[in-house]
Amino acid sequence: MIPPILNTSQSDFDRRFAAIRERGFAPAAALEAQVKRIVDGVRRRGDAALCAFTRQFDRVALTPRTLRVSDAELDAALDTLRPATRRALQLAARRIAAFHARQRESSWRFTDAAGIGLAQAITPLRRVGVYVPGGHAAYPSSVLMNVVPARVAGVGEVVMVTPPHPEGVNPAVLAAARIAGVDRVYRVGGAQAVAALAYGTRTVPQVDKIVGPGNSWVQAAKKLVYGVCDIDKIAGPSEVVVIADAKAPPVYVAADLLAQAEHGSGDECAVLLTPSRALAARVQREIEAQLARLPRRRAIMGVLRRRAALVVVRSLAEAIEIAEQVAPEHLELMVEQPRRWAPKLRNSGAVFVGPWAPAPLGDYMAGPNHVLPTGGSARFFSPLGTYDFVKRTNVVSATRDGLRRLAPSIVELATMEGYDAHANAVRCRFAGETAGARRKGGR
Repeated sequence: MIPPILNTSQSDFDRRFAAIRERGFAPAAALEAQVKRIVDGVRRRGDAALCAFTRQFDRVALTPRTLRVSDAELDAALDTLRPATRRALQLAARRIAAFHARQRESSWRFTDAAGIGLAQAITPLRRVGVYVPGGHAAYPSSVLMNVVPARVAGVGEVVMVTPPHPEGVNPAVLAAARIAGVDRVYRVGGAQAVAALAYGTRTVPQVDKIVGPGNSWVQAAKKLVYGVCDIDKIAGPSEVVVIADAKAPPVYVAADLLAQAEHGSGDECAVLLTPSRALAARVQREIEAQLARLPRRRAIMGVLRRRAALVVVRSLAEAIEIAEQVAPEHLELMVEQPRRWAPKLRNSGAVFVGPWAPAPLGDYMAGPNHVLPTGGSARFFSPLGTYDFVKRTNVVSATRDGLRRLAPSIVELATMEGYDAHANAVRCRFAGETAGARRKGGR
């Protein structure tokens, strides 16, 4: 039966569980070489390379004039939405904006005891590029999650790229772009789209930062252009860890594990941690029952065989310890006293507390961002937020007296490090004053 039931007391548990956890998204060297060829081609040949690669990989013939989606097309996409879908997207956009508005940072300033004026200026980025996948399914929710925080942060211009198809770009994605406030949309995807955003072409403007999910080609391209512009992170496949006790509803647990397994890459990860062997067995049976009714069951079964497990632990404390080591993208806490255990969870992209907070609530409608760290990077990365779309500039001002107070220590440290010019840049400002003081003393 799938997924397998493991037990932490088994002698081979560490080995078997490690195979599930080892889910890095580092592109292979051969793939990186191909991506580098694409990136270099776009950097050198601009729109011509964009159109050539789009014809090669997407089988869509475009010209520089047809790369951009027109405002009329965006409006038409919005008009063709089902009213219920339009209302749902608008509600999600409002909730995302309300949450991210609380993340706004403000510039600040103070004068310290030495009389030095210190400040930090918070300024939004000038232009941001958003990559929206177009492979297995349409992702209008991804449009909202990447664009709305940028708008809340005050980004000057938001540019979106998304892969074309012979039948056109998915209308729901274009409608979401209109709702979120995207300024320009281009029908181009893959590594070539990332390169266009990073270096700019005659048609596609250069951006300061690229955000958004994508396949291994997109991630490899983001890695290559980092430094030319900023990126959000190297994202991997979706993952969930559910911590549940004996009273957790098996139907809910099974449904939530299946939800993250259906994303489509085949490398998703779904893990249950429970001290109840009986619950693990019931969840296993429930997964098989629900799987039979799902349209994507074949793809999901591949994930359940390779990257899923129902783990029986000795205690909830051990479950917490394992979850902290895994550092999952999504962590669900379905236990009797969830608020007792939630503060112990530090290494997760997002924590969903209680049976009425499944991960899809966060994926679509809660308001916090669903762009989360994956592959264990929740140990040091944070969810996408308004803070990702601003930059900080340190500002220092000083009076003559303020610098004079600190000058001896500055000169001491600069001289110790062998930077005599640094020391002189401070010393020269008081050279006349020192000479005058000596003449006065000599009299």
